[in-house]
Amino acid sequence: MEDGTILEVKDLYKHFGNLMAVNGISLSVGKGKRHAIIGPNGAGKTTLFNLLSGRLRPTRGQILLRGRDITGMSPYRISRLGIARSFQIINVFPQLSVFENVHTVLMSKNHIRYDFLRNLKRWKKVTQETIQLLEQIGLLDKKDVLAAFLSYGEQRGLEVGLTIASGPELILLDEPTAGMSMDETRQATKLIDRVTKGKTLAIIEHDMEVIFSLADVITVMQHGKVITTGTPEEIRKDQKVNDAYLGDY
Repeated sequence: MEDGTILEVKDLYKHFGNLMAVNGISLSVGKGKRHAIIGPNGAGKTTLFNLLSGRLRPTRGQILLRGRDITGMSPYRISRLGIARSFQIINVFPQLSVFENVHTVLMSKNHIRYDFLRNLKRWKKVTQETIQLLEQIGLLDKKDVLAAFLSYGEQRGLEVGLTIASGPELILLDEPTAGMSMDETRQATKLIDRVTKGKTLAIIEHDMEVIFSLADVITVMQHGKVITTGTPEEIRKDQKVNDAYLGDY
């Protein structure tokens, strides 16, 4: 594995019967880079994320995190090793307040049990971290609101906050702006840009404005394969990519 590489995927396959959802993918994600995965519906992008996060076991191939083989590990173990993921479907605790959502994740990250007297100092530290994160994602003024009563865009923002709360080495965001209005998408893009600066991010997204404003590196997939990987400028100029996906964007 090259220096500065967080994640390396080697010749990865996932078959569902005769369907080859992921068909021999190899790619690497550099430390501190924001790496976008794009491609038409059915290209295999979400299946790839499911393999990286342990929700699916590959048919064959290898996934390395900081050089360690994590192929086929459970989602829990992969999460503990430093990969955190958001989903296409909102994944927050709707019956908890905004504060309680973030506080619960941070308590788990710090391995603190809900024994207030024994863990008073650590509890205070986590409470401070919760407030700081809520400020960062712009939801401090909604801290006492149940997550179920947030707007769709705010729930998405909270989910991004929960994803980064555990302090992962690699953040996987799966279509974080899906279903958002134009204004919500702009706000979400600013939020993702702000909270992932200096962090390592892999993102699936259909909105090309979001991709080209965030990504350092873009990998293009089609029919379960990688067509090409390059900088945003290289991807814009690539005729194969324009023919397959971007069109006149």
